[in-house]
Amino acid sequence: MAGALSGLRVLDLTSVLMGPFATQLMADMGADVVKIESPAGDTVRGIGPMRNSGMGSIFLHVNRNKRSLVLDLKKPEGLNAFFKLVETADVVVYNIRPQAMQRLGIDYERLKAINSRIIYAGLYGYSERGPYAGKPAYDDLIQGAAAVPSLVSRASGGEPRYVPLTLADRTVGLMASNAILAAVIARHQTGVGQAVEVPMFETMTQYVLGEHMAGATFEPPMGDTGYPRLLVQERRPYPTSDGHLCVLIYTDRHWEKFLGLIGQGQLFEQDPRFASIGARTRHINDLYRLVAQAMASQSTEVWMSRLNEADIPCMPMHDIDSLLQDPHLHAVGMLQEVVHPTEGRVHEVGVPVSFSGTPGLPVQRPAPRLGQHSAEVLREAGLTQDTIQKLQKLGATQL
Repeated sequence: MAGALSGLRVLDLTSVLMGPFATQLMADMGADVVKIESPAGDTVRGIGPMRNSGMGSIFLHVNRNKRSLVLDLKKPEGLNAFFKLVETADVVVYNIRPQAMQRLGIDYERLKAINSRIIYAGLYGYSERGPYAGKPAYDDLIQGAAAVPSLVSRASGGEPRYVPLTLADRTVGLMASNAILAAVIARHQTGVGQAVEVPMFETMTQYVLGEHMAGATFEPPMGDTGYPRLLVQERRPYPTSDGHLCVLIYTDRHWEKFLGLIGQGQLFEQDPRFASIGARTRHINDLYRLVAQAMASQSTEVWMSRLNEADIPCMPMHDIDSLLQDPHLHAVGMLQEVVHPTEGRVHEVGVPVSFSGTPGLPVQRPAPRLGQHSAEVLREAGLTQDTIQKLQKLGATQL
């Protein structure tokens, strides 16, 4: 059955992670995503481990369900072939700086003249409307600019550290897919496309300040910045007698039941720190320390049983190796073993969302070899075999 975005054609000029993640989200839902690469290919192709050159593990996880077309956009012949593709495309996505796109001659005004319905989406570091416009940006830089390492330091009492995930890239990729699809919906109403800007710094600032602006929300300020519950040192997986356990005691009922479990039920009525969510938030480090002390007294299995019986939210703490063995993830198809036509047996991360009417096929197309679909896509755009061969001889494409 076709996916929810079947019929939507996306020309994907992105590389590395942020853009490819955004376009894979759309590809997983049925969009026809044509990944347009330079003759050198996406740099992430070279990050191992890998079985074959250009097919690194990270590349495999953000480029499935796409077709790979090699075009050298710095050559006039390659650029003209790209403009031919724009005629029937719905979306063009890029994640280099806008100035570089203008130098290539691929700006919104040029594409709009070819196809008035085109949606031209740029994913880059900083909005073009501010003084940081045009600055280079990477995940680490954006995490730092958006105060993420400082929050880690405030919470841990240690040195500032980046979150060990490409947090900004994936967050902005998710925002970009949402913004692009909003523009598609708007086009159904207006009949014309538009340019869409998705800046990393502003997107991550929205994430951070939504919780941590706190007292600075008001003028004059009504307290410090920072959401205390997230910034205390005792907010962490709790050591048990044989491992670690993640527990979130949040509501009145949770705290009343937990205090009863540890034989201190009287505190819920007598101790003013438990009187309300506001009071608990003000004293949250003390309360989490109480939880930590209790957790250390029993095994993970014992606490899981007791907390589940009391309907208090808890989960064991996975590491990457145990996460790959999680029975729930296997049951819902989030972790699958598939056979890639060139890479052999590989583990695939599934699609987390589901649709009752348009489920799509998450691994309909495995991540492509460089230029695997060049001839196919160019023929669909109306180029003759002779023209395609000339492009190949000029080094403007790779078949």
